[in-house]
Amino acid sequence: MNRPKVTGGLGSRPSALRVFLRENALSLIFATLFVGALTAQAMVGHALFNQELTAAGQDPVTLWRYVSSSEFAVNVMENWQSEFLQFLLFILATVWWVQRGSTESKPSDRRGRESDADQMVGEHARSTSPRWARARGWRLSLYSHSLGIVMGTVFLLSWLGQSLAGAVAYSHEQVREGQEAVTWLEYLALPDFWDRTLQNWQSEFLAVLSMLLFTIYLRERGSPESKPVGAAHDATGAEG
Repeated sequence: MNRPKVTGGLGSRPSALRVFLRENALSLIFATLFVGALTAQAMVGHALFNQELTAAGQDPVTLWRYVSSSEFAVNVMENWQSEFLQFLLFILATVWWVQRGSTESKPSDRRGRESDADQMVGEHARSTSPRWARARGWRLSLYSHSLGIVMGTVFLLSWLGQSLAGAVAYSHEQVREGQEAVTWLEYLALPDFWDRTLQNWQSEFLAVLSMLLFTIYLRERGSPESKPVGAAHDATGAEG
């Protein structure tokens, strides 16, 4: 006799690991891409740096020596600070300013900080709301701006890191060429610092502008960064 297959039950439940991977797939994918790209940058940068040292008649350095050097640090920090500046400005700008038709903007009638009811804070908080969203006073005020505070802090720290590492790297290059090293304050006034800074800023601002405008007219079915395919071009803040 053929017995029917048993379905369901404990054996059919997904494991905790599978559930975790499924529910955190987006962050895990980008974390993996980040580590992979950073590793590749270190290896390529190490090869290029050793080429420059050899051309200057100096001994090459190990990979560890390179990734712990100011030369590697400044290349990493200059990208990090521009990325977090982009997020910081976009987070703050979208509180008050809108772009009609863009998914990256909220509707024009919601400009500003919005009401406590809209933000689900204080007496309007739900049972699932974070604890500090149900509070009042400095805790609510701090939590209400916590995203901007963290993004701004990371931006300032990474920009400071870029300037410090850049000053050391620039001085090393000066010494190799038989010139004098510079102080940190002197480096802040040099074109090298601002060239590294501004070439990253302009690319980030262009990326934000492109996303704002492209989402008005273009679609990517199923993505929350896109409007539904059939949504009107002037639908603002709609997500697919």
